[in-house]
Amino acid sequence: MKDITKEYTNGEITIVWKPSICAHSTICTGLGDVFNPKARPWINAEGATTEQIAQQIDKCPSGALSYYYNDDKNKPVEVVGDTKVEVSPNGPLLIYGNFTIKHKDGNEEEKHKVTALCRCGASGNKPYCDGSHVKASFTDE
Repeated sequence: MKDITKEYTNGEITIVWKPSICAHSTICTGLGDVFNPKARPWINAEGATTEQIAQQIDKCPSGALSYYYNDDKNKPVEVVGDTKVEVSPNGPLLIYGNFTIKHKDGNEEEKHKVTALCRCGASGNKPYCDGSHVKASFTDE
């Protein structure tokens, strides 16, 4: 899949979508008036309040959805508090918080909020989860 980035705004907040890293967890559809996979475009930034949109995007485990406030585009939204790692059943490691990933080529990448790391080995976007564990029938057992 091409490395595409799309942006949708309501004037206060801009939703950033990177489909190539989406793990298809469907957590975003919990805010169906904004995130509706059956609609085109599937993101309607006018479908909820800015606060509701930010709260829903903060739950995205892959980082495919992110956002910035339009008056502060260059400042990343960071989590305040401890970093937590959760093993999701038959799925990725979910890391909540701020941390740095050092890739095998030495490049470092800052991560914030929720990040899903692959446990099954089948991801096409390693070290991140892309939802391949479902097709690979990965289980914890």
